[in-house]
Amino acid sequence: MQRSDLQKTDLPDVPGVYLFKQGRNVLYVGKATSLRDRVRSYFDDDLIATRGPRIVDMVTKADRIAYETTPTVLEALVREAALIKKYMPHANVDGKDDKTFLYAVITEEEIPRVLMVRGKDVDFKARSLKSDFNASSQKSDFSLRAIYGPFPSGAQLKEGLRLIRRIFPFFDTEKPIGTKSKHQKAKIEFNTQIGQYPRGFDAKEYRRTIRRVNLFLSGRGKELRTLLEREMRQAAREERFEDAAEARRELFALDHIQDVSLIKDENLVSQGSTLTSDSQGRTLMRIEAYDTAHLSGTNAIGVMTVLIGGVPSKREYRTFNIRGVQKNDDIASLKEILSRRLGHPEWPLPKAFVIDGGTAQKKAAESVLAEAGVAIPVMAVVKDERHRPREIIGARRAGVSEADAVLANSEAHRFSLARHRAARSRELRK
Repeated sequence: MQRSDLQKTDLPDVPGVYLFKQGRNVLYVGKATSLRDRVRSYFDDDLIATRGPRIVDMVTKADRIAYETTPTVLEALVREAALIKKYMPHANVDGKDDKTFLYAVITEEEIPRVLMVRGKDVDFKARSLKSDFNASSQKSDFSLRAIYGPFPSGAQLKEGLRLIRRIFPFFDTEKPIGTKSKHQKAKIEFNTQIGQYPRGFDAKEYRRTIRRVNLFLSGRGKELRTLLEREMRQAAREERFEDAAEARRELFALDHIQDVSLIKDENLVSQGSTLTSDSQGRTLMRIEAYDTAHLSGTNAIGVMTVLIGGVPSKREYRTFNIRGVQKNDDIASLKEILSRRLGHPEWPLPKAFVIDGGTAQKKAAESVLAEAGVAIPVMAVVKDERHRPREIIGARRAGVSEADAVLANSEAHRFSLARHRAARSRELRK
C-alpha cells in the first residue's frame, strides 16, 4: 500500500480504531486519538526506524484500511483489544503468546472484582485464574465470568481501568472482598472515601455496575449508552429522580472522559542533544509547554510545564508574571514568556516547545527562537470550540508523539489556571 492509496479512505480527525487489511484478512489493528494523523504516520519515510521491519512488511502487504470511530480514546483502547482478540492479526501478535499480554478480568464471586492480570496467570480453557495467582485463596475463588483483551500496553490498561472506575466504581482488591486483613480493610476504606469503590454497598446496585463495566470492556460502548438512556427515561417516568440523575451523570461522564493520559505513542524515537537519562541510564526526552491566563487583561500569568520521558516533572514548572503586555495580547505574552525562558541557560533545553494556539502562535514562538539562535522545533495544539485538542501542528518535524504534545499542553493549561486563581485570590484579599 502506498501513500497515494490513502486518498481512497476519507479518514476523520477523531479517536477510533483502524485495521490494515489484505482482502478479508486483517493484518493489524491499532487505536488513535486522530485516525487521520495516526494512519498517515505509517507512510512516513522513517517508518522502518520508528516501527520496525514487521510493520513495514505489514503496510506493504495491505491493500486497504478500515476504521471505526469512537467517542473517546478510552473506548478506542477497549475496542482495539476486542478486535485483536477477534482477529489475532499477525502484525499484532507475531512472536508473542497469551502469556505475554495483559488482560482485564471480572471474577466469578459473590462480590465480583475487576482485575488486571498477565496471560500467564489465566487458564483460558477453564476461564479461571491459576491456583498460584493468589496462594491465600481457595480454588473456588479463581473462576472468571469475563476475560477482556489482550491489551498491548499494560500501562494503558491500568490507566484505562482507573478512568472506568471513576464512572462505575468497582472493587479491585488483590484478595476477595470479605478477606479479613488490616491492609485490605484500610485499602477499601480509603478508596471508598475517594469514590473509587462503591459507597453504601448494595449488592443489587453493584451487580448493575458490573454489567456496565462488562459492556464497556467488551467494546460495546454504544450499547451501554443505549442502556443508560433507556434507564434514565424509565426512572424519570416513574419519578425516581435520583436514579434518573445518576444515569444522566454516567452518560455525561462517558462522553467527557479526560483521557489524554492514554494517548501514548510507545514507538517514540529519542534523538538529539536535548535528551536526559534517568538513574538506570535510560534515555528520556524533555518537552516544554507554555500557556497564559488572564482576567480582563489583569493578573496576566504565563507558565512553563515540563514532561520528561512522557511524565510531568512538576519540580521544573515555572511561573512568569507578564510585565510588558498592556492588553489581552496572547501572542505578545507568549513572546515575552519564551524570551524570558531563554534567558535561563541553566535550564536544560527541550527537544520541542509546545504552545497553545494555531499557526500564528507557532510562527511567533519560532521568531523568538530564531532571534535567540535556538534551533528547536515548535508544536502548536489547536483546540475546538469545546477547548479539546483538534489538531497538532509540527509534530512530525519535531519527532514527538502527538500524545505527549497533548499531555504537555493539557498540563500547562491546568497549571496556568491554578496559578491564576491563586494570584486573583491574593488580589481580592488586599
